[in-house]
Amino acid sequence: MKLFQCQRCGQPAYFENTSCSNCKTLLGFDPIQLDLLALPEMGKEGEFIDTVGNAYRYCQNQKQEGCNWLISQSDPSRFCRACALNRVIPDLANPAYKRRWQTIEMAKHRLIYALLRWDLPFFPRNETTGSGLGFDFKASQNQENVLTGHASGIITMNIAEADDVERAMAKKEMDEVYRTVLGHFRHEIGHYYWEVLVAGSEGLEEFRSLFGDERVSYANALKIHYQNGAPSNWQQNYISSYASSHPWEDWAETWAHYLHLVDTLETAFSFGLTINPKLENHPAGTSTLISEDPYLCADFSKLLHQWIPLSLALNSLNRSMGLPDSYPFVISPVIAKKMALVHKLIRKGAVSH
Repeated sequence: MKLFQCQRCGQPAYFENTSCSNCKTLLGFDPIQLDLLALPEMGKEGEFIDTVGNAYRYCQNQKQEGCNWLISQSDPSRFCRACALNRVIPDLANPAYKRRWQTIEMAKHRLIYALLRWDLPFFPRNETTGSGLGFDFKASQNQENVLTGHASGIITMNIAEADDVERAMAKKEMDEVYRTVLGHFRHEIGHYYWEVLVAGSEGLEEFRSLFGDERVSYANALKIHYQNGAPSNWQQNYISSYASSHPWEDWAETWAHYLHLVDTLETAFSFGLTINPKLENHPAGTSTLISEDPYLCADFSKLLHQWIPLSLALNSLNRSMGLPDSYPFVISPVIAKKMALVHKLIRKGAVSH
């Protein structure tokens, strides 16, 4: 995520901020300019004016403290580009459900920011044609066990994932080293874009050469994985043990990690970070100058050469705070080739291309 600031006083601001911590000016994110705008003036009812005189109103979900995105006053939409994708949300009259939904929305908006940065195609679900992207956020209740996953353009998330205790229990039960709400979204959107960017495309054969043949039975593959676990040498070929279960899951996991990498590198780039450890002879892979916006970088190898030193620094900082490694994964040469294909297809799939 890029670094934002209040356009009125210059104070640094977070992507989710609705007001400046310094001058108290209202803030809102414009998905057209991809920037956080200061809104120092009020117009007519429900209208806010930015620093150059443009009129906006907040997304309808701002009233529920679930969104800070803006809609141009000339646009009749009630919901912003991120919230318009929602099909089902939990009962917000339940305070616990509302808090979980707010956490989920913050993560989802970060995901949509990335899709907008790449100019990847997406539009709200069309129930008549069965095309498009939709999100269902549900709670398990009345003997209905809601499973987080993707099916034909619909991403479903059990809102329990937004509860730290529930998520920690699931992480332990599934023997995972990393489990976050944003990570779930990045994984599931990978399934969606496999259908958009890979299935039926000229990139399908290249996908199969790296990830395997997705035509093998998905149900059987998962059954075998949960019975027998991952191969003993899975780390050489897969970013996670779950990625070894089926080519579709390998793609989704690799896609998610590519998004982790790019988003974190954008943050580092925005902060002007240089990794220059005080080590003798500067061993290979420990130093880097993060000098380019990763969303604009055409060369994946350059991103990877920046990521390895940055992840080493992040892990070291976390250990200093008594926390687990921020990125407890190893990107082998095989995994790097898979990430390079994700990088290539994302750039090729941009709407502007």
